[in-house]
Amino acid sequence: MLNFAFVVFGLALLILGGEYLLKSSVSLSLKLNISKVVIGMTVVSFATSAPELLVSVNAAVSGIPDLSLGNVVGSNIANLGLVLGVTLLLGTITIEPSFYKVDWPMLMIATITFYTFVVFDYELDATEGLLMFLALILFLIYLLSSGNKEGVVDEFAADDVVLNWNTTIIYLFIGGIGLWGGSELLVRGSKALAEDFGVSDRVIGITIVSVGTSIPELAASIMAMIKKEKAISIGNLIGSNIFNLFAVLGITAMITPIPVGDSNLIDSDAVYMLVISALLLLLVFIPSKMKLGWRDGIILLSFYIYFIYRVI
Repeated sequence: MLNFAFVVFGLALLILGGEYLLKSSVSLSLKLNISKVVIGMTVVSFATSAPELLVSVNAAVSGIPDLSLGNVVGSNIANLGLVLGVTLLLGTITIEPSFYKVDWPMLMIATITFYTFVVFDYELDATEGLLMFLALILFLIYLLSSGNKEGVVDEFAADDVVLNWNTTIIYLFIGGIGLWGGSELLVRGSKALAEDFGVSDRVIGITIVSVGTSIPELAASIMAMIKKEKAISIGNLIGSNIFNLFAVLGITAMITPIPVGDSNLIDSDAVYMLVISALLLLLVFIPSKMKLGWRDGIILLSFYIYFIYRVI
């Protein structure tokens, strides 16, 4: 019971910390007159993926690599299957041209790159992590230099708030403490739960941890659809997935190599991640071109439920 409480409280702290970090980071960037393009691709992307980053680094350093990998792979599948699936049940999303020009191709490059690096030796080492992180930097440079603004994350635009300096610093401090404390409790509780129930670290990472770290995206998506705001788009979720692979795993691998303990992470889970990423392109064009609706949401949710069923 105590271990479960650690997990729940850890997730709560991660969500709280991520929210405060996002608010303070955006406010700080606006105070410094940094363009919204740069804010979206750097500050917002980092802030929304900070829970995954802290959990993955903490898990890898603590000697639980399968929890680290499972968290990212599971989060990416949850973003497309669970978050996007639920969002589409609430309304239709019109797809921008940047989806097939930039966003989706880059998502597939990130996913295939990760899979290629780990499938041969079942380890993500520092060199591979550096290459993945450099790929993200090059991608951001390309977006900035090409003038392609369509695919930029803009979920902060609907409620920009410029806080005073004292509030900004306090929010930044609260966010950092929340993320650090939440990751500590979540990793400790998840490891203990895996031992209590006799399941692998991979299963805990793929299910409880990955869904928990995807809760902010799910909450933001639902609220955006209810308010009929275009503050969330498929491009934002794809951007989050790219950041998870190239930045979260890239940075984690640079800090400490990530060996694959459970081969199912690569032989099964990563394959599901590849499949749902590819499926997204088909749904965008079939049956309604450049639109995603409730039928697509049912398909994505069904895929996610089947995936979790197979994992458990």
